[in-house]
Amino acid sequence: MFEALERIPLEEITARWARCRDLLEVSMPEAGGLFAFTKTNIYWLSGTLTQGVFWLPRQGDPVLFLRRGSERARLESPMANIVEFRSYRDIPRLAAEAGCPLSTVIAAEKGGLPWNLADSLQKNLSETAFLSGDGILARARGVKSAWELDKMRLCGARHHKALHELLPQRIRPGMNEREISLATWQVFFELGHMGHMRMNAFGEEIFLGHVSAGDSGNYPSAFDGPLGLRGEHPALPFMGYRGTIWKERQPLAVDCGFALEGYITDKTQVFWAGPESSITDEARRGHDFCVAVQEWLAENLRPGATPSELYLHCTDWAAREGLSEGFMALAPNTVKFVGHGIGLAVDGWPVIADGFDEPLEENQVVALEPKFGVPGLGMVGVENTFVVTPRGGECITGSDYSIICLE
Repeated sequence: MFEALERIPLEEITARWARCRDLLEVSMPEAGGLFAFTKTNIYWLSGTLTQGVFWLPRQGDPVLFLRRGSERARLESPMANIVEFRSYRDIPRLAAEAGCPLSTVIAAEKGGLPWNLADSLQKNLSETAFLSGDGILARARGVKSAWELDKMRLCGARHHKALHELLPQRIRPGMNEREISLATWQVFFELGHMGHMRMNAFGEEIFLGHVSAGDSGNYPSAFDGPLGLRGEHPALPFMGYRGTIWKERQPLAVDCGFALEGYITDKTQVFWAGPESSITDEARRGHDFCVAVQEWLAENLRPGATPSELYLHCTDWAAREGLSEGFMALAPNTVKFVGHGIGLAVDGWPVIADGFDEPLEENQVVALEPKFGVPGLGMVGVENTFVVTPRGGECITGSDYSIICLE
């Protein structure tokens, strides 16, 4: 009686299963398969967003175990094995009945279960040893297929149109941050934004993004990103505060992701209240430096490049220019990265940061976000989303990185 709004192609998800199995073979050969628990990973592996357990054996067809929603799952997923369960104790029997028995060692998405459910899982599968499979899932999702890249390019094009073309027509100096947030939502929804974005990190949340006028850009932040903000309220430190007015000769930083058909791109657009001639020397210098850093990173966003080396080059560069204080935010808000993977969630693999020594791979997607905090004024800089290619990073969120001046 019903048809799915979209049904993921079987060849798409079988390629994802193959990538996970290849990574298991290389990094965890003792594991006979992989368990996923979070909705995002289950969606990536099955094509349906649901709560449950996804079992990917090293060989044979995987099984999706659901407590409810199996009818919808069968509409949306081309998988053969979708079964309902009541308790974790049912899973070994159901897996065996599906022809895909559990192995004695399983790579599990350990970040995907709270402590109480992990205890229950181990209690009911006491003969199974669990290893951490989080890194395998992160790396597998980090490399995008052509099917995924088509969605992200469309998302990025609409993102650029929203922030660079439409939003400047809806905002002006004198508006407060909340009014600017609502204008941002308006243009986003007009262009198909889904209204919801996801984070991979446990307990992390996002809502629209950050809208920061003036010194809000340097306001103390608990979010792991360089741009500070006051936000709606201490209970929702996102969007913008109605009590902060965007005043003349102040920057306005709009750092808001765009979500389309599940996939997200990241972009920051900086506006200035006043003519271009009124931009302060410090703000101009900081912004120009960030644009130069983004350009250099994009040129070097090639397969085989090492994220940690890219990051250290940028921090050394900032030090040589006398811009260390302010680069990637003023202390103590300073963050220790200049870019992050993105896709089904804002915070993905890889991260352009110290300690990330695995070489980049073709078709990874990375949001580069060099920013600069100016004391007493706010934050300038850029953020755009790039695809790793042999020719360098392909920007999918527009090519104009200048400050937009509004009077």
